[in-house]
Amino acid sequence: MKNLNNVASRRSFLKITALAGGGVMIGVQTELLAQGPPQGGAGGGRGGFQGPPPPKVENYIKIAADGTVTIMAKNPEVGQGIRTMLPMLIADELDVDWKDVKIEQTDFDAAKYNGQIAGGSTATPQNWTPMRQVGAAARAMLITAAAKQWGVAESEVTTGSGKAMHKASNRTLTYAQLAPQLASIPAPDFTKLAMKDPKDYHIIGKETVNSDMNAIVTGKPLYGIDVEVPGMLYAIYEKCPVFGGKVASWNESDIKAMPGVKHAFVIERTQAEGPYIAVGDPGLEEGIAIVADTWYQALQASRKLQVKWNEGSRGTADHSTPVYDKKAAEIAKQKPAVTLRNDGDVEKIFADTANHKIVEGYYQYPFISHAPLEPQGTTASFKDGKIEVWSTSQIPQGGFGFMTSQLGIPAANVTLHMIRGGGGFGRRLTNDYMVEAAAISQKISTPVKLLWSREHDMAHDYYRPSGYQALKGAVDKSGKLVAWSNHFIGHGAVVQSPADNKGPAGPRANFTGGGAVGPTEFPQRFVPNFHLGASAQPLAIRTGSLRAPGSNVFGWVFQSFIDELAHAAGKDPVEFRMDILNAIPEDQARQQGYDAARMKGVLKKVAEMSNWGKKKLPAGTAMGVGFHYSHAGYIAEVAEVRVSKDKKVKINKVWIAGDVGRQIINPSMAANMCQGAVIDGMSAMMDQEITVQNGRVVQTNFHQHKIARMAQTPPDIEVQFVKSDNNPTGLGEPSLPPVLPAIANAIFTASGIRARQLPLSKLGFSWA
Repeated sequence: MKNLNNVASRRSFLKITALAGGGVMIGVQTELLAQGPPQGGAGGGRGGFQGPPPPKVENYIKIAADGTVTIMAKNPEVGQGIRTMLPMLIADELDVDWKDVKIEQTDFDAAKYNGQIAGGSTATPQNWTPMRQVGAAARAMLITAAAKQWGVAESEVTTGSGKAMHKASNRTLTYAQLAPQLASIPAPDFTKLAMKDPKDYHIIGKETVNSDMNAIVTGKPLYGIDVEVPGMLYAIYEKCPVFGGKVASWNESDIKAMPGVKHAFVIERTQAEGPYIAVGDPGLEEGIAIVADTWYQALQASRKLQVKWNEGSRGTADHSTPVYDKKAAEIAKQKPAVTLRNDGDVEKIFADTANHKIVEGYYQYPFISHAPLEPQGTTASFKDGKIEVWSTSQIPQGGFGFMTSQLGIPAANVTLHMIRGGGGFGRRLTNDYMVEAAAISQKISTPVKLLWSREHDMAHDYYRPSGYQALKGAVDKSGKLVAWSNHFIGHGAVVQSPADNKGPAGPRANFTGGGAVGPTEFPQRFVPNFHLGASAQPLAIRTGSLRAPGSNVFGWVFQSFIDELAHAAGKDPVEFRMDILNAIPEDQARQQGYDAARMKGVLKKVAEMSNWGKKKLPAGTAMGVGFHYSHAGYIAEVAEVRVSKDKKVKINKVWIAGDVGRQIINPSMAANMCQGAVIDGMSAMMDQEITVQNGRVVQTNFHQHKIARMAQTPPDIEVQFVKSDNNPTGLGEPSLPPVLPAIANAIFTASGIRARQLPLSKLGFSWA
């Protein structure tokens, strides 16, 4: 088998064993308190993650006789840098030099590495303490071993660069020399375990090169698409263009006669026909598998398919984007189906036009695809009732569970290797492609690499939900924001619910794919008169979480409308936002889950960085600002934008100020994450759109769903961080939302055109 991701066997660390060359695996059960209840081993669905269990040091650290320290990376890597960052935490507390560290990717193993997930910017907050404790526990054991060998007090032993040192006698022992003694060393008391003072960090907080960088830039096999297994065949899996459809008839004999085709068969749905909108991750869907000697042959055969699909009885032909848009516009004129928040009396304020300026805006945004550069795919090998899988899942526990529940393979017979994914952005949170590959291999008892084409990937995504928001706001004569009303119109259903411990009986809105505005989104609580209502309409396609789910459009809507209100009030946009943040006491805001002081800190910082309001800009060039709180991160951004008379947009520079706690673990990757978020946001706001026609997705490739080109990106994206006394949190999600309103608000100031619809190309804009 060729697999250069250096994947370890999931059963290789079950006990302390001697290693080749005289090294040992450190083995000790830590006594950490889990931050949340562990999820079960196999699981049958997506397997929500609530915190890591007490880790075992033996699962993470190996010390070889030559002094090399191998540290296991437990979380999936899809470009966010976690395969480097988590081992950094262990290595620093272990007191070894980074040059002496090797990193190995673990397999999926819920019992050993609970919380193996890439999503929701959870890796940093969930692993900040446990991973450092793993390193500190190992260091404490090495100190104990050295003190015993020298016959001195442990307090006299120090560590550094992979050595234990006794200053009084000028003696040293390498970790490799001490390692054989560790099997007899008891576990440290984690209630008394000393971890480093941050001033003593020598790896944490230092710019560290991505551990995969050399392989990435030299094109070495690294990603899921690169995996090769002896005897492997290639597969294409064709599904109905209408989600949930089934095969009625197809030209089976023609396909089997195509060059290179070894197998062609239908895999039926493993679950009953349900609602048109997939909730969570449905796993295996019905389709036609074509297996051939090469992927090209499988693809060519798939293009000769003649299939009659049974699209079900859900009325999908009536579903199209124009119908959605028209229906939403009609709903916006009506009262919301449900009220989610109602503070004060917005109608009273809106009626008092003598003392208030009233602003109204109708915002809408489309479905978009995750569109990672590496399409979905998995390699699977089923033999003698056992299956081995190589996959790029962001939540491998979900795919593992589907193989046990939907394919009937016992958990003990499933081995799941986690391979680096070429982007994810939330698409790989669902595991349909993994269970498809497993089902195909199970059917023919042959190793199979399933690769989706770009067209398959874009036409069978879990799309970022589209939505519509009818906003109305009021500022008083002093320029203060005093009223705000939002009628949110999403996709899903309004259902009648009985009374329970969460609230009284009555209508509730169930929205798809994280598309709902919650009753705590800013500026709620900061405006005395506030109404949030919601309505829903049905949907014919699947939706799911895309980078910064919900926030990726809410930041644009809310911060754009705040900008509208600032201009109506005649106030500077930064000053106007500061006034809103000052509307309630900071301690009261913190009690309600929003730290206004932290947001004011980054807003002030980004204004200073960009020299806001102090630069004379040429005609057609302007600056815009936006901020947003999501996934525990406080981020403010400013964009300087030039807009030509023919609506060509050029971003001169973007400034980003973020507060994600007291420690930036790897500054280079942190800055990279923020810079990538700007480019990601640019793509989403200018050209990306998924439309529906007769229940089918229209766009199928990048010529229809464009990503920003290098020449269109800002020549400079400056990132700085404001340190606050909070444990560090993630950056993947919170760095994205503010860039959209920052650019849109700059476009308004430069051109006078307020962008209330995405993508901006709908309004005639394009990148210069």
